[in-house]
Amino acid sequence: MAKTVEDFNKRRLRSSNITVVISIALVLFLLGLMGLILINAQKYSDYIKEQLVVNAYFDENYDAKDSAKIVKMETETFHKIQKLAPVKRATYITREMAAAEAKKSMGIQSSALFEDNIFPSSVEIALKPEYVDPAKIDEAIKEIKATPGIVDVKNNSTLMVEVYNNLSNILKWILGFSVLFLILAVVLINNSIRLKIFAKRFIIKTMQLVGAKRRFILKPFVKEAIILGLIGAVLGLSVLFGAWYYFITQIGTPFAQDSNELITLVVGIFLLGIFITVVSTIFATWRFLRTNVDDLYYS
Repeated sequence: MAKTVEDFNKRRLRSSNITVVISIALVLFLLGLMGLILINAQKYSDYIKEQLVVNAYFDENYDAKDSAKIVKMETETFHKIQKLAPVKRATYITREMAAAEAKKSMGIQSSALFEDNIFPSSVEIALKPEYVDPAKIDEAIKEIKATPGIVDVKNNSTLMVEVYNNLSNILKWILGFSVLFLILAVVLINNSIRLKIFAKRFIIKTMQLVGAKRRFILKPFVKEAIILGLIGAVLGLSVLFGAWYYFITQIGTPFAQDSNELITLVVGIFLLGIFITVVSTIFATWRFLRTNVDDLYYS
């Protein structure tokens, strides 16, 4: 009979541990997913901002006999633009390249319809993401325009501001959902731990009544919480990165994944899982240590 009761308690304990681990794994999976979305949302935001270009134009007056001198001057100006603080990427577009692009856009195969080199050479500039900001765009344009050799700078500032505002709103929503998921993670894991500790409330009180110190009683529960937190984190992160790897290989991204950010996310999820389980265990156990014996039947 005693063996049957002992086996039943072992099965109940095993079932309780599995439930806690699954709960931790599921919550940390969702939390890690939000972390990946947040990291990549910022990268997508920066990538989109870098696609918004500014065109800096050289003098359109052109004399064929001074072509070598003009090209040298324009090349020097181009290198100066590349070194400017707001510039992320710059592309030098010669008159020949501009004429070829014009023919292509107009569907013209022959050069007989207009003279060569009628389009001025220019520099196509992608600004750094932090400069695609209503407060900094004008400053960046002035700095580019002040470069010797540049006579005009054109950009669609209205589009840049609109894109900036839309991306900022999207990032705020994602950040808000991330905070919400963090709160839900704490609540769900805490509830799972409390249910587990609730099943052992009589054992806790018995140990206390026979003279065991609170620290001694807490120690095995904290150790078990750390182990359950680690197992749950491993399971949750394994599923998360397995799904993420499949997503990357099937769909792909326009930018490389930063290994340092991923490592930081993994370490953060591990520490968060352990921290929540340990704190929840301490609070739940402490509650029953302070409860009267008679109240245990109504807790």
